[in-house]
Amino acid sequence: MNSADVLLLVVDDNEDNRYTLTQRLRRQGYNNVETAENGRRAIDMIESRAYDLILLDIMMPEIDGYGVLEHLKSDMRLRHVPVVMISSIDEVDSVVKCIELGAEDYLPKPFNPVLLKARIGACLEKKRLRDQESQYHEQIGVEKKRSDDLLGAILPHAAASELKTTGGVMPRRFDNVAVLFSDLVGFTAYCDKHPPEEVVAQLQTLVEEFEGIVADHGMEKIKTVGDAFMATAGLLVPSDSPVLACVRCGLDMARAARRLNPDWDVSVGVHCGPVVAGIVGHRQFLFDIWGDTVNVAARMSDHGKAGTITMPHTCWLQVKDQCHGKPLGLVDIKGKGPVELVECHGLNED
Repeated sequence: MNSADVLLLVVDDNEDNRYTLTQRLRRQGYNNVETAENGRRAIDMIESRAYDLILLDIMMPEIDGYGVLEHLKSDMRLRHVPVVMISSIDEVDSVVKCIELGAEDYLPKPFNPVLLKARIGACLEKKRLRDQESQYHEQIGVEKKRSDDLLGAILPHAAASELKTTGGVMPRRFDNVAVLFSDLVGFTAYCDKHPPEEVVAQLQTLVEEFEGIVADHGMEKIKTVGDAFMATAGLLVPSDSPVLACVRCGLDMARAARRLNPDWDVSVGVHCGPVVAGIVGHRQFLFDIWGDTVNVAARMSDHGKAGTITMPHTCWLQVKDQCHGKPLGLVDIKGKGPVELVECHGLNED
């Protein structure tokens, strides 16, 4: 710690002692030295300034050294400020008491220049190390928050919590999960006609909007693949009606897409059933879900119209009392063959 940058406070009711000690400190390079003539004045000054070291006399009027020391050590903001007691030879027992109260060291009167320099230097070095440790802890806290935020951006909240607690996410099978896929209509053609900066910026705005909608409906974003957005209901967070949550979410996503520039249209597909979930990868790991339910949901968005929710008839039966739509009949689905589909147009409450 550079002595020119150090701020010291000398507290002594004896003017000669204050003057002598201040002059010796300045000769040793400590130019920023302030003084207080009693304990009450010292406390007022300590409350308003950040001192690096306090040299404190024991016997003083108004508030003695014990009182000042106890005030410092009882205040979380001030308790780490180092205090060196100023004592005469016959006050050794009092110095011991001050050390027990938290003082760093003591200086006997009359002041020995070599001892003065050594003890003040040692106290300031301890403070420097404590301050450095505190900065390290603060930096670690900032980095931990940054790491947690990054983890939360990669994984669903429940999976991130499990990973931090146990060091991993156990692969599991979930039996009643609704999977939502949304696709931007005409996105490929749009990319070909617009600069990349514009495309990415507008896609970023849309994805952020979708993420908020998914969270509002108690669902979990799984990932984006190109312009496709994938989310689930009833996976890691319980849901009373996963399919209905996806329908509400999909309709809100369609409305949001039309509201944003460049007035996107989205098609949404939903399917419900068992999935397997877990984390794959090491350097760039990803939480993902697999299974026939996922594949069918993706196919539903391929067959859907802009602004509607397309789903198999088996899913429609779970929400038919809350929604309105029209049957699409049997549609040949890749990998599945003919499947009876329904096009959901909205909620009955709308």
